[in-house]
Amino acid sequence: MSRHFDDEALDALQVVIPNLNWRYSGGTAVNRTIAPLIAERWRAAWCGPDQPEGIAALSFGDLLRLRFRPPTHGEVRIWHARRNVEMLAGLVLNLFGYGFALIFNSASQRKKTWLTNFLIGRMDAVIATSQMAAQFLRRPATVILHGIDIDLYRPPDDRLAAFAETGLPGKYGIGTFGRVRKQKGSDLFVEAMCRLLPRYPDFCAVVVGLTTVDNLPFVEGLKQQIAAAGLSERIRFLGELPIEEVPLWYQRISIYVFASRVEGFGLTLLEAMAAGDAVVATRAGAAEMIITDGDDGMLAPIDDVEALVGSLEPLMRDTERHEGMGKRARARVVSAFSRDREADEISDVYRQVWAARKG
Repeated sequence: MSRHFDDEALDALQVVIPNLNWRYSGGTAVNRTIAPLIAERWRAAWCGPDQPEGIAALSFGDLLRLRFRPPTHGEVRIWHARRNVEMLAGLVLNLFGYGFALIFNSASQRKKTWLTNFLIGRMDAVIATSQMAAQFLRRPATVILHGIDIDLYRPPDDRLAAFAETGLPGKYGIGTFGRVRKQKGSDLFVEAMCRLLPRYPDFCAVVVGLTTVDNLPFVEGLKQQIAAAGLSERIRFLGELPIEEVPLWYQRISIYVFASRVEGFGLTLLEAMAAGDAVVATRAGAAEMIITDGDDGMLAPIDDVEALVGSLEPLMRDTERHEGMGKRARARVVSAFSRDREADEISDVYRQVWAARKG
């Protein structure tokens, strides 16, 4: 973020994509996925940490200078927020005369707080990441499902060899990715593995993701449960990994478990499916919109470990079945969940906001 925009580039800037969260999260991952494609369609900049390749970085110094650089030809600048703090920042900037058109992406599927409703009510447009997420909004929203980078998240040339390189025991991997906490169903995953791994010695399980300080006791309890089952070598907590390593772990495992109790969308579903993993998912987030149950994935009720075990066991018992499901999952994502489709639909919302502001 050391490079500064010159005055001409600031004048031409059309879209600012803020990322005002210094802890890497699912929202950051979504932002990083789509921002470079927005930059191919608009003169766009990223403001905040974790800047992806393919989009210019707008420093906070540049942002201050932007106040005194009116847009070229009287165009409308867009501030595209995905969090409360980013909506609030957009409103504050406008109080100081920036004149941004404000757009918010809403992913959560829960009742909004008064503050969130207040902020959303002051946006120029709202995008919901699923029809379910739209139902929790008090105003109309455009539903745009997430897309995925199908080149970054792709099947390996040889999955067995990829797993063998990890040095973990067994031949096949089962994984769950994301912050390790109850909301993500980490305990359901561990319970299912404690029941199934003794029956299937060729499998090993991995948990990839950050454990925050407040969840340390929760994770310690899971590790004690694993140790009591004699599975400490076969259920591994890998912690938070560098961004570039995560796609490799999707290639190393064969089955991905999405055990969330509450989820906004569930981007890891698309990442795992794009990598050719067989996916077993609870009916949280957008899972039911993405997966055709029994064909390109398996769906299970939320918070039901018996159902989770029942969905996983046939895939562990029959490796050809999980391989075939993984191939169909990849085909599903390629056909319906590309990043280009998402970027095009977001661009349509930008144009509608432009027209409304200038009309």
